[in-house]
Amino acid sequence: MMDRRTTAQEVMILSTLEQLVPQDHFLRKLEAALNLSFVYERVAHLYSECGRRSIDPVILIKMLLLGYFYGIESERKLEREIQVNIAFRWYLGLNFED
Repeated sequence: MMDRRTTAQEVMILSTLEQLVPQDHFLRKLEAALNLSFVYERVAHLYSECGRRSIDPVILIKMLLLGYFYGIESERKLEREIQVNIAFRWYLGLNFED
């Protein structure tokens, strides 16, 4: 007997990004091996003390790394990939609402 899915995909699940990214994923290994905390000190002089808050410079560097490692040459395409790729969001420290 053929089954046909008729339910909508608006199902609420209780899970975290931490649970959804496999423990052996490449980005977990990269996060453990590469400490980018030095970036804040290196770029601090480029930011003003007043005005709108910027995008976190470490997130920008991590986005460039994602583009390099996954062969994404377009920044627009990279942004679209980040919207749908859970592992990318985990690596960048973004949640589902960001």
